Amino acid sequence: MTSKMDTSDRKRSRPLTKKKKIDFFKKNKLATGFVILIIIFVSLAAIYFVYIENNNKNENNKDNQNNSSGGHGVNVTNPIAVIDTSKGIIKVELYLDKTPNTVNNFISYVNDGFYNGLVFHRVANLIPDQPDTHIIQGGGFYPDGTQKTTKDPIDLEINEDARHVDGAIAMARTSDPNSATSQFYICDGEHDFLNDNYAVFGVVISGMDVVRSISSVDTETKFGYYENWPVEDIIINSITIE
Repeated sequence: MTSKMDTSDRKRSRPLTKKKKIDFFKKNKLATGFVILIIIFVSLAAIYFVYIENNNKNENNKDNQNNSSGGHGVNVTNPIAVIDTSKGIIKVELYLDKTPNTVNNFISYVNDGFYNGLVFHRVANLIPDQPDTHIIQGGGFYPDGTQKTTKDPIDLEINEDARHVDGAIAMARTSDPNSATSQFYICDGEHDFLNDNYAVFGVVISGMDVVRSISSVDTETKFGYYENWPVEDIIINSITIE
């Protein structure tokens, strides 16, 4: 008898427990709905933040790809040269990724302080009937016309992705392709006709207004035989690497 009564009690206890739970939820519909809304809100918030994070990562990847591309986009791995002149500051991205030998040669002169106090000694329009083909050339002479002694020349280094675009910086040389030392020039305008003959090793990323200001100065033949020398000295105060 005892066993049967225990079994009966257990059977009755189950529906009573369920009924209590049902009664609880019926009496607390508002609280239950509030809890459900909180769960839904938290889930949606989590999904939203995951979406935003992934979107930001994708945008950062696009920016990095753009920065690493050619043209005037700055490659974040390339050094920046800051050319402080008496006309203002010019910043140049150096194509270490495209013309490493030429860039390292230029940087070696910069690190030695070689360019400090020299001048832009030549401002020339390379094609007289085309007004936008000027260059400004410097890195070899003091204001009094004395030429500074240089290191050994380097071989001509050409890269098809380093072209004579507006603002390009390239190595000056003699008629010997492998004679470049310290002198460089900056293009005011595109100079496609110089491609594959002179080593472009960077491009202006800031200060093209300074380049154009220098390229518009009056020039003369100075010290007897230096043509296209600016009447007013354009001093290179310093060149540093960022």
